[in-house]
Amino acid sequence: MTAPTDQALRKSRLKFLLVIFVFAAPIIAAGLLNLSGWQPTGKAYGEPILPQRNFDQEHVQIRLADGQAWPWRDSSPRLTLIALAGPGCAGHCMDALTKMAAARITLNGNADRLRLLFVGQPPANAVGSGMENYWRLGDDPSGSLAAYRPTAPDSVAALLVESDGTALSLYPVGFDPSGLRKDLQKVIR
Repeated sequence: MTAPTDQALRKSRLKFLLVIFVFAAPIIAAGLLNLSGWQPTGKAYGEPILPQRNFDQEHVQIRLADGQAWPWRDSSPRLTLIALAGPGCAGHCMDALTKMAAARITLNGNADRLRLLFVGQPPANAVGSGMENYWRLGDDPSGSLAAYRPTAPDSVAALLVESDGTALSLYPVGFDPSGLRKDLQKVIR
């Protein structure tokens, strides 16, 4: 058996260092980007709730139509989509509510991982339109969600709330229902 030559030894060390560099380069690059303050951004259609609020910890009370309090924490982890209607919820408002319920349906097998809660005065034709088949109707007697409620007539805004009661995103008046659907598909898997 012959000893490796200096050239073969240098070549094998260079290969070894190249393998280490291939694995270390992404870690070093991520560390440098993080130190520089850069954070990746994803395309979300809702606006983040800042500062973050946790409705369960703040004891935000939503009274359902049957008199019970809305449970922010459920027996299984499920997100809540809250629809907040402006005064005089009518045609445009009902159209947005229908599209929001349809976004839940497009989740297919994961549709049961999203609860729909309507907070406010329901439209006059809520019973006839089948709204109660998809939405739980409630009221915010303390006005805790007033900052998110639209003031324009016949309008609706939405809040997406995590299963622990943390408000994630606000979808203000005029939001894109297809964007809401895309966001739901990202967070509910």
